[in-house]
Amino acid sequence: LGKDAIAITVDVADGASVEQLREATKKTFDRIDIIINNAGVTHLPAALDEVSEEDFDRIFRVNCKSVYLMAKTFIPEMKARNAGVILNVASTAGISPRPNLNWYNSSKGWMNTATKTMAIELAPFGIRVNAVNPVAGETPLLPSFMGGDTPELRQKFISTIPLGRFSTPEDIANASCYLCSDEASMVTGVCMEVDGGRVI
Repeated sequence: LGKDAIAITVDVADGASVEQLREATKKTFDRIDIIINNAGVTHLPAALDEVSEEDFDRIFRVNCKSVYLMAKTFIPEMKARNAGVILNVASTAGISPRPNLNWYNSSKGWMNTATKTMAIELAPFGIRVNAVNPVAGETPLLPSFMGGDTPELRQKFISTIPLGRFSTPEDIANASCYLCSDEASMVTGVCMEVDGGRVI
């Protein structure tokens, strides 16, 4: 990340905590050029009417409210500069849902819709908004999506991905770097699938 990088513990679903993030980053860097909304949680596979209210609230707090709070807190400064990039990390689950992950799927579908509506509203201010939609990958969330972690479950998931493998952090990082770069200066409102062909 470079010698000037800082690490800050933030509850992105809490307005006061996000405001502290804004103050700390403003003090260190003077301005914010790029926001990546990457916080995300899921629930264990279950019928939609069996997911607890507590799990539902946690999913929408982290996956959706965080995007709202980051926008509310940081967009005014981006508007004032007539520049900025926002990247939302959604999921192929929001495009082609898997069964028994209904409320996670819904939260990621919301994120894709929010990406497009943010993009159209913020374009006159020179702010681009895009999303990446990763397929399941080698992250700590993988066992939660699969309902465990066995060779059989892994093969079942991989069999739904035409390129025949899980995504890697590097796959997502490469797509993200492009969407946040000047090379993508004409790209906004795109929900890019980084999924090995899963949603085709």
